[in-house]
Amino acid sequence: MTKLKLSVIPDDKPVKITVELPAAVFRDLQAYAEILAREKREASPPEPGKLIVPMVQRFMASDREFSKTKRRIHDT
Repeated sequence: MTKLKLSVIPDDKPVKITVELPAAVFRDLQAYAEILAREKREASPPEPGKLIVPMVQRFMASDREFSKTKRRIHDT
């Protein structure tokens, strides 16, 4: 096995995925978007799908067990 100076090149291109959400979850996303627009005094709410990435990011960032396990896995 060769020892290259580069090991892993991060893939930072966006990845498009399709998910099916329960109708109740979609309605909650719509409500969240409306509340967000009202609080920011914006004319129209953001598209509900635009909320998913920041919500997932915040969820994962706040999950201590996930962060701890991820660090442990990457350190080995």
